[in-house]
Amino acid sequence: MKVIPAIDLMNGQVVRLYKGDPNQKTIYSDNPVEIAKKWEANGADMLHLVDLDATLGIGSNLPVIKKILEQISIPIQVAGGLRDESTVTDVSKICNRVVLGTLAFKDKPVLQKLLSNLGSQKIVISVDHIDGEIVIHGWQKQTGIKLINAMKEFLAMGFSEFLLTNVNRDGTLQGPDLKFLSQTCQLTNAHVIASGGISNIKDVQDVKQENAFGVILGKALYENKISIQEAKLA
Repeated sequence: MKVIPAIDLMNGQVVRLYKGDPNQKTIYSDNPVEIAKKWEANGADMLHLVDLDATLGIGSNLPVIKKILEQISIPIQVAGGLRDESTVTDVSKICNRVVLGTLAFKDKPVLQKLLSNLGSQKIVISVDHIDGEIVIHGWQKQTGIKLINAMKEFLAMGFSEFLLTNVNRDGTLQGPDLKFLSQTCQLTNAHVIASGGISNIKDVQDVKQENAFGVILGKALYENKISIQEAKLA
């Protein structure tokens, strides 16, 4: 199972939000490049960079992301605000994987085109949900779409990489949502990265037990409740 630290960017700073709420923000660093190098040195398998300003439609951290990509050699996936074909195509040229959420649910023809152009290994579908119902637009908008139905449709389209987040767990340190993780990991050909709620080594072990492809470490890592080395040994 891959251990993947998250670097959430807002106004050029490394932050964590509580349940995705920009008004409940903790700043951890003014130097994202330094943080990225630290996680790489500590043994991270991959980095998950999130442009929160782009997600919320209030700006862009792309220059910061480019700086990180120039100085890091491990794979990097980029998420946040990738909502049109040209932006996705441009960003895909500089990173290993792009994470698509809102676009994946709102424009299937463009999604299919991106799949043809980039290939399934390059695209991660972000299935963000509140208790099994998909939310989009930075978790601000409910869709009424059921998580499992959505994933089955994406699998049928030819996608295999997914990022699963229960919004109610994100940034809470309340433990991962194993119920939905278990259901999604049982879907044929689904490689699921578990995100949200990790607080200790047992949580990582529980996620691994469900055969997750990877686990995102966020708040627990920044608050020294877990280390990358410990997570890799879980």
